[in-house]
Amino acid sequence: MSNFATRAGRYLQQATGYKAFIPEALPPSPDINFDGELRTLLSSADRDIARLDAISNLLPNPDLFVAMYVRHEAVLSSQIEGTQSTLEDVLAFEAQGSSNDTPKDVEEVINYVRAMNHGLRRLGELPLSLRLLKEIHGELMRNVRGGEKTPGEFRTSQNWIGSTGSSLANASFVPPPPHELMTTLGALENFLHEGKTTVPLLIRCGLAHAQFETIHPFLDGNGRVGRLLITLILCEEQALSRPLLYLSVFLKANRAEYYDRLTAIRNHGHWEQWLKFFLRGVSQTARAATQTATDIVRMREAHRNALIKSPKALKLLDSLFQQPLVSPKRIAEIVGCTHPTAVKLARDLEQRGWLREVTGFERNRLYRYQPYLELFHRETVEAAFAAQSSGQPA
Repeated sequence: MSNFATRAGRYLQQATGYKAFIPEALPPSPDINFDGELRTLLSSADRDIARLDAISNLLPNPDLFVAMYVRHEAVLSSQIEGTQSTLEDVLAFEAQGSSNDTPKDVEEVINYVRAMNHGLRRLGELPLSLRLLKEIHGELMRNVRGGEKTPGEFRTSQNWIGSTGSSLANASFVPPPPHELMTTLGALENFLHEGKTTVPLLIRCGLAHAQFETIHPFLDGNGRVGRLLITLILCEEQALSRPLLYLSVFLKANRAEYYDRLTAIRNHGHWEQWLKFFLRGVSQTARAATQTATDIVRMREAHRNALIKSPKALKLLDSLFQQPLVSPKRIAEIVGCTHPTAVKLARDLEQRGWLREVTGFERNRLYRYQPYLELFHRETVEAAFAAQSSGQPA
């Protein structure tokens, strides 16, 4: 077997008969071949990230935009792992709490939001590290499906990847065994710190994400933590002042190619092909987020101008950018008005085509800020269309 074929690592026979993959430390050897295509993709992705960061600083209240983006990412990243909850389910849960109609897995998405915010907050206190990844995992898996699988702790037993009902004997991939785990994780942590001076930032993100998924250090939640790792690296390095780049839209739309590229790294050492795929995803995702941010600024300005003579309506409008699902009772609390006035405000915005009633009830109504939510759904639809256009199953 050639040196290039084992560039990413080796499959080693274990005492109980199965073969597990032991990854080589990063960066890859031989070095990454920065051919013309890879250089062009890296340059484009760097520019797209810079534009996204610039537009986020022009938003009137960027933290509100970030809060919605975090929820959107949490939904998509969790859907990759099999949850069925939608963005509206999450917003309704936040607005009303749990009800008989609330999907059981919505709390997994809420946990993802909590884990993401925890990681970003902790970056101000400690460097990106194994300790931080364990903390994030603990938040992610708290009291939800998989919560019995040692939340916040690296695994001490063998896991594997395969179809439902598969075993170690017929798994499609077996990560490092427990006795190799801390060695491989230690090497990854070293790369996160030492690679800063030798490896371009986005290349480091792509390498680190793929390596984390290969190591698969937790019994559950590896995909979600691995995707969060990308955003954490970008924020730690201040390439993004706010966490606005999330690849789950791209990876969900291109899931088959995503898994194929990771497999090709392990089996053939094809790091370059993976990095080209990754950088295309960065560019596509950053451009979409930049367009969404631009459209939000324009929409907010147009809607505010239309309501300029109504201070109460303006106050309600501003709140909708943070929580786009609202009840008349909540409107009364936000604006400081009576219930009849709140109902009148909701109906006025409904007549303008901005609010849409979602329950169909005469009482206990709930309205959503439709054009705002449509901007986030658009990214998902466009990513799926792009994947279909390139021949990938969405």
